[in-house]
Amino acid sequence: MTADASVPPPRRRFVAVGDSFTEGVGDPNPRLPNGVRGWADRVADRLAKAEPGWEYANLAVRSKRLRHIVADQLPRAVALEPTLITLYAGGNDVLDVGTDVPALMREYDDLVAALTATGARVLLFTGYDIPLVPARALFRRRNRLYNDAVHRSAERHGAEVVDFWAFDGLEERGMWSPDRLHLSKHGHRLVAAHVLDAIGVPHTLVPEPPEPSVRRTILEWERAQRRWVHDWVLPLLRRKIARVTLGDDLEPRFPEPVRVPRKGGLRRLVRDAAESPDRAR
Repeated sequence: MTADASVPPPRRRFVAVGDSFTEGVGDPNPRLPNGVRGWADRVADRLAKAEPGWEYANLAVRSKRLRHIVADQLPRAVALEPTLITLYAGGNDVLDVGTDVPALMREYDDLVAALTATGARVLLFTGYDIPLVPARALFRRRNRLYNDAVHRSAERHGAEVVDFWAFDGLEERGMWSPDRLHLSKHGHRLVAAHVLDAIGVPHTLVPEPPEPSVRRTILEWERAQRRWVHDWVLPLLRRKIARVTLGDDLEPRFPEPVRVPRKGGLRRLVRDAAESPDRAR
């Protein structure tokens, strides 16, 4: 018996929703949209390699709070009729002073309900105690409240959890970018490997080990701390005072679904588009 050529192949569409974690901040690539790559791009590449025909949209934008994701990304994600959705949202709210975490997570639960109602497979992420930030103990209780609520939402609505909280290896300095808030290339590779394992997609994406930590003198450590405060902490505080964020003028990296090439992945797609826009459509 031959397949009916008139029957279209099943749609395979991966939509990534969230903030800087999902946008790919910390994993620079100047040739890709917004100058970053990230774990979600790597997952899209491997999906297409394992099963041709996958489409990919990444709606995530750095600095966005949960309310922004609900207002801007949720309607787009639903309209795209995805078959696979990943969601990490609320992490920026947890870091904001004065956030009512229980109220935040009630809004998060409504978001999860809306995404699972599409019929797509939905993957949620727990949060993580960022190891390189001196004040992380202040946020540990909030993170635990957040993570407990993520698990409850997953159970309530039939979503799945990628337990970022439980990942091994993230204590290594090389897993984090210089700002100490976002994953490095190594960290994004680790997340991609875990996501692919969770959805049962074979891969050879073994995270590259970061460079070993260099033993520092007290003077070198103090210099590094001052440089970090100057380069990252003070600009962040100035943005908070001015009530602006790095994502204010950014658009999603892949707002409309793109067909991911089986060979070369998204980097090939972007390269082809730059060389010949008509051919890459």
